[in-house]
Amino acid sequence: MKKLLYQLDTDALPSVFDNVVAHDGGTDQVIPYGGITPQNVGALVDGAIFTRAPKDKKLTAIFVGGSNMLEGEAVFKAVQKKFFANFRVSVMLDSNGSNTTAAACVAWLSKGRSLAGKRAVILAGTGPVGQRAAVMLSREGVTVSITGRQLDKTQATCDAIEQRFGVKVHAIAAPDNVTRASAVEGAHIVIATGAAGIVLLEEKDWKDSPSIEFLADANATPPMGLEGIDVMDKEAMRHGKTAFGAIGFGALKIAVHRACVAKLFEQNDLLLDADEIYAIAKTMV
Repeated sequence: MKKLLYQLDTDALPSVFDNVVAHDGGTDQVIPYGGITPQNVGALVDGAIFTRAPKDKKLTAIFVGGSNMLEGEAVFKAVQKKFFANFRVSVMLDSNGSNTTAAACVAWLSKGRSLAGKRAVILAGTGPVGQRAAVMLSREGVTVSITGRQLDKTQATCDAIEQRFGVKVHAIAAPDNVTRASAVEGAHIVIATGAAGIVLLEEKDWKDSPSIEFLADANATPPMGLEGIDVMDKEAMRHGKTAFGAIGFGALKIAVHRACVAKLFEQNDLLLDADEIYAIAKTMV
């Protein structure tokens, strides 16, 4: 009997990236659906949970993706609402690659060391990857702040994180390089998760920092979000700081994504969201 993964994407066109990684993770067949919402997902879930005998249900799984994390979370919840008794299958949420990317980044940062008591600033952290990284760092005992252009919107993101995950994240308004340089003063960890092609922090503003120990940039497209970091950096030393570039920790992201997909077919009641995916990443770094 084949391992079937139903790729439920909130975008109109399902992600080719997620489809390829799912196959590489050991799925026999990936069936993609686009334009998925909480309102139209029910019939698809019914088809997944009612068709196979109990012992074979673990060979059917669901992956929720798409570029919008809030929409993905809503679909993730709607899928679970259809489950009852043993009529359920394993589900993974990774909208915009946010869970696997953040998990790989933070797993590298925490490898072989305690981050408890440190302060982290996530530049342009209101997006999916920044939010997930904030949660994972908070779970490690780090005091986390995220920056955004507008304080009210950034604070709303922090409030949503606290409501969703029960961790406190601080909001900082930092619309330009000058205010972002000020925001990282006293930080031990700086992560850039902004849009591609935008320099969020100039090299001169971090290279002589007495507090910064770790830098990580999730942007793989030049110019880097953190000027002076190379996309291939993996525990590279830059001005006495340990640096990670997007491709440097990206290999782990892909490996974690594949491993999570493989785990979906080990049982029929696994739910993989931020915490669970991060736990897997920490075993692989």
